Amino acid sequence: MDELPGGAAGMSMLETNNELLEIYVEAGELHIAREPVIILADLGACIGITFWTEKLRVGALAHPVLPYCPTDLTAEKRLVTGRRYVDFAIRQLAWQFDQLDVSRREVQVKVFGGAEVLGTGPAAKPVIGRLNSEAAIEVLAVEGFRIIGSSLGGHLGRRVQFHTGTGEVALRRLGKTRAEDIIAE
Repeated sequence: MDELPGGAAGMSMLETNNELLEIYVEAGELHIAREPVIILADLGACIGITFWTEKLRVGALAHPVLPYCPTDLTAEKRLVTGRRYVDFAIRQLAWQFDQLDVSRREVQVKVFGGAEVLGTGPAAKPVIGRLNSEAAIEVLAVEGFRIIGSSLGGHLGRRVQFHTGTGEVALRRLGKTRAEDIIAE
């Protein structure tokens, strides 16, 4: 399992993993934690976005499945289904970190997933994994966040384990490895 840098000093996530509550975030959900926990998500074409602030040691993980929330949804429908969309999930977590009085430049953001696990379409036509990745990068930039780590694309799903006390993320690729995945990632 790969560990991405960007966490706090001290014991590594793998050393403390057995001591903390694990919370699994399903596709289309998000979770914010003010206490140290391990947030898990299995990703394919969907995206996992972690947000962490060292100042407060608060972390969140969004697990959206589609790039952009339709503009014709009612406000009530957006609240119910909005977390399924990359743009809505990012903006919702941005608002929550704003309420904690944390500058968006202080929030460490990492992005994962966007694999083409269902096969690839013609080169000229983007498929959902790439569209989700592009939406995440674009919306995070517009909202004033800086991405400090990522693992996007390829043909393999991923499992992320996010330690909200340290900001560390452990990443494991799922499925059979293909030569282009090793080269591209």
